[in-house]
Amino acid sequence: MATMKLDIEKFDRSVNFGLWQVKMKAILIQNGVHKALGGIEKIPEGTSEAKWEEMDAKALSAIQLCLSNEVLREVVKEETSKCIWDKLES
Repeated sequence: MATMKLDIEKFDRSVNFGLWQVKMKAILIQNGVHKALGGIEKIPEGTSEAKWEEMDAKALSAIQLCLSNEVLREVVKEETSKCIWDKLES
């Protein structure tokens, strides 16, 4: 299967957040980790804790890599994909 190259501009406040969020969610879906955004309360049934932690770490790192340094500084302490997502939304 060919790997898909997905490009997204880094979110830096000059970018429309709503559109960035749609693209970011699409990337997380392509990588199979979008369910991590639901947080620990919404772990899919049958998912082990180790698998969940890996999914969340991948989602968190993908989001972090798509932020400008300025925005990343403001959310760098967030430890889960749900927490960073919620903070970016607020």
